[in-house]
Amino acid sequence: MKSTLKPRGSTLGCWILLGTVLLTSCRTGPPRESGTFRDTDLVEFVRLDPTIQLDIRYATTNNFMHRRMYTQPRAFLQRPAAEALVRVNQSLRAKGYGLLVFDAYRPWSVTKLFWDAATAEQRKIEFVANPRKGSRHNRGCAVDVTLFDLQTGRAVTMPSDYDEFSERAFPNYTGGPTESRVARDLLRASMEAEGFTVYPSEWWHFDYRDWRQYQILNIAFELIRE
Repeated sequence: MKSTLKPRGSTLGCWILLGTVLLTSCRTGPPRESGTFRDTDLVEFVRLDPTIQLDIRYATTNNFMHRRMYTQPRAFLQRPAAEALVRVNQSLRAKGYGLLVFDAYRPWSVTKLFWDAATAEQRKIEFVANPRKGSRHNRGCAVDVTLFDLQTGRAVTMPSDYDEFSERAFPNYTGGPTESRVARDLLRASMEAEGFTVYPSEWWHFDYRDWRQYQILNIAFELIRE
């Protein structure tokens, strides 16, 4: 999908999100932004590299909301971020690992659901994004990712589980088995080499360097056409 976006400050179109996703109106939808953006070009990156594995937790009940938030187990990124992720995966293969993705582009209305369900403490330490500002996931420039072992096909043990709301999730956490921290740091170094930055509260969350240049989106997976 590639489309020309209007400048910030213009009226945002309203998208109907299917299934469990909210029906969002313009009045209650994503925040209005001023300025200009790059064209949206969301890419299903497993089409670029089928060796990247997916475990889209929000398309299942195995997530902190305990219900399906997506109607399809798919993952998208803006094209430059998608191509960078492919390069990360290729670089890791020589070390015996591949990328396993939990989440990538996320419609704004799902971020709103997360915020509404979060505790005050989870909001304070920013384990969930404030929908008034939007999430980098909403811009198609954030990815939640871990490593898997190429020999066994199994996810590598990290200092915490995915979406674990604890200090073990911090990328600078110094506890736990040494091997788990080594794997976490390898993932971080590999992602940073291709322009991603780790989120301060989550070892698995990486933002692509150009995220500010893309608009907050509220497009259902079903409506994305490449």
